[in-house]
Amino acid sequence: MTTPSQSVTLVRVLPSTLTAYPDLVQEILTTLENFGWGKEHLFGIHMALEESLSNAVRHGNKYDPHKQVYVDCELSPNRFYIKIRDEGAGYDPCRVPDCCADENLEVPGGRGLALMRAYMSKVELSDHGRCVVMEKVL
Repeated sequence: MTTPSQSVTLVRVLPSTLTAYPDLVQEILTTLENFGWGKEHLFGIHMALEESLSNAVRHGNKYDPHKQVYVDCELSPNRFYIKIRDEGAGYDPCRVPDCCADENLEVPGGRGLALMRAYMSKVELSDHGRCVVMEKVL
């Protein structure tokens, strides 16, 4: 069991399938819960993890079995940090439509980045959208 004075580092290389990451998500959430993180923060982290990892598999790597998703994560009693990188072609994050604009309210999809930004303290996209760094600080 994790004690509050420790920090945990997780490094994973995942295949490009939607079944590859749920165990990692659960490990992260359990570790943070053991550090004393509250349910409201765990909910937001869970949402951001699901969105970012599924985006890497679906939109980044396009389920290509020859491509992988790389994850570096640091967990502590007051900080959650994760870097997720895919091997896809990338995209221009500035061209992602605003999901809250009137013309996009009924468009399915396109809400992942907004959710991540809503729940995290920091979200940074780099390498033409192939890399996302998220951080939540208590």
